Amino acid sequence: MPQVVDAEVVVVGGGPVGMLVAAELGLLGTKVLVLETRAAVSDRPKANTLHARAVQSLARRGYVDAVAGVADAAPQPFHFAGIQGLQIAAPEGEPSPILKLAQAELERTLEQRALAHGVSVLRSHEVTQVSQDPDGVRVLANTPHGTKSFSAPYLVGADGSASRVREQAGFATDTSAATVSALMGQVRLAAPDTAPRGWQRTPRGWVVCRTESDGTGVIRTLNFAAPADWRARPTLDELRAEVRRILERDVPMTEALFLSRFSDYTQVTRTFRLGRVFLAGDAAHIHFPIGGQGLSTGIGDGFNLAWKLAYAVRTGSGDPLLDTYDLERRPVVEQVVRNTRAQLALMRPAAELDPLRELFARILPCGEVSALIGGALSAQETVCSAGRDSACEWTGRFLPNQLFKTDRGVEDVTELLRAGRPLMLYHSESGQRHASVAQGWSHMLRTVRVHGQRPLSRDALLVRPDGYIAWTSASEDLAVLLHTWFGQHR
Repeated sequence: MPQVVDAEVVVVGGGPVGMLVAAELGLLGTKVLVLETRAAVSDRPKANTLHARAVQSLARRGYVDAVAGVADAAPQPFHFAGIQGLQIAAPEGEPSPILKLAQAELERTLEQRALAHGVSVLRSHEVTQVSQDPDGVRVLANTPHGTKSFSAPYLVGADGSASRVREQAGFATDTSAATVSALMGQVRLAAPDTAPRGWQRTPRGWVVCRTESDGTGVIRTLNFAAPADWRARPTLDELRAEVRRILERDVPMTEALFLSRFSDYTQVTRTFRLGRVFLAGDAAHIHFPIGGQGLSTGIGDGFNLAWKLAYAVRTGSGDPLLDTYDLERRPVVEQVVRNTRAQLALMRPAAELDPLRELFARILPCGEVSALIGGALSAQETVCSAGRDSACEWTGRFLPNQLFKTDRGVEDVTELLRAGRPLMLYHSESGQRHASVAQGWSHMLRTVRVHGQRPLSRDALLVRPDGYIAWTSASEDLAVLLHTWFGQHR
C-alpha cells in the first residue's frame, strides 16, 4: 500500500528561518507543512539586527512593512569588535542597511504570510525521528494527540543549534571548542539611569547593556578567562557577580525576566544537503554571536533554498539545481565564521592589543575600510557561484533596486520580484531574441520588456527569485541554464 504524502516539503522548526522557507515555498504554490515544538512564538530577547542584504531581500517580497517603506537611507553607524566608527551603506534606492527588529516580530510576520499562502503550521509537535529513502523523507513527532508520522519528498531542518534533524539525518560537522563564556540577561534594573550604556571593556572582560523605557534592560557579559559549563543553568546572582567583577561596581538588578549562557563554540555542517534533507540557519551553522550576523545569515539561507526546492518539486529539476544550495551558502557561512573569530580576537582585553584597537578606531571610519568590512558584515559582497560566467562581471551578483520603464509604466526591481518568480528583463530593441528563447519557459518566468536604457547596459538579464543575476546577454547559454534549472520548455 503506497505511503500517504502529507506535503511536498516538511519544514522542521518554526523560527524566522523556517517560517521564511515555508512562506517562500507557499508563495510559489508548494504544499508545505511546518512542525514546531513551541506552542507559541517566544518573546524572549534574541536577535534584533537585520543587515543590508537580508533587509533588501525581505523588501523585495514586502514581508515587513517597515522594510519596504524605508528607502534611500543614509549609511548607518555600527561597530566592529565593539569598536565604533564603522559605517554600513547600501546602494541608492535600497532600504536602510540596518534594521532593528525583534526576532519575535519578524517570526510572527513570516508566519502570517506563510499561513496566507496555504502553509500548514502544526505547533506543539516535537520531531523525534527522521529517516529518508530514494523516494522521500519520513518524520515522527510527539504531538498533543500522541506520536504521529509525516512524509514528504523533501525536508528542511531549521530547528536551531540543537537540531534533531541534523542529528537524525546524520550530517557530519566541523567544530571548535569554546574558549570564552558569556551571559545574557533580560533584567529589571533598580536604577536604570546608573546602568552602563553600550559597549564597556575593562581588563577583565566586556559588559554590553541596552536599557528600555520601562526600566528593564538586556545585559551581556563576556569572560575570556575560561569557558563555563554550558549545561549549568545561569542565575541572577551569577549575572550580578559577573557584572561586578568586570566593571568593579554593582549594577542593581531586582529581577531576571530571562537568562541564558553562550560562548564561541563553533559548528558548521560539512554539507548543507544530504539527499532529500536540507539544513538552514542555526541547524547548519553556529558561531559566536558578534556583529548581528546570525539571523541575517539564516535569512540568506532561506531565500537561497526555498525557490530551488519549489522548482525542484514543480519541474523535477532535482540535483543540478538543489546542489547549488550547499555550493553557494557554505562559503558564505565559512566567511561569517572567520569574521566573528577576527572580532573575538580583537576583543580580548589583553593590554598588548590596545595599539591594534586604537588603529582600528582610526581606520574604521575611512570610506574604503568601511566599505570592505561593512560589505562583509552586511553580506552585500555575497556572490552566488551557480551559473557564474566570466563573460559578465554581473552574473552571480545581487541586482540593485532601480527603476525600469516597462509596458506597465515605471517599475522598480522590488516590485518586479514581489511574486517570487524568476525574472527575465530584456530591452525592447536589442533583447528580443533572448526573450524568444525564454518564451519556452513562460510558465516559470516573468518576462518584462524594458524601454529606454538597457538594464545594466545589457540586452537582457535573468534574475533569480532571490534577487541574484543568473545570466546576462554577454553569454549565449540561456537555454542550457533554463533547461538545467527549470526542466523542459513547453
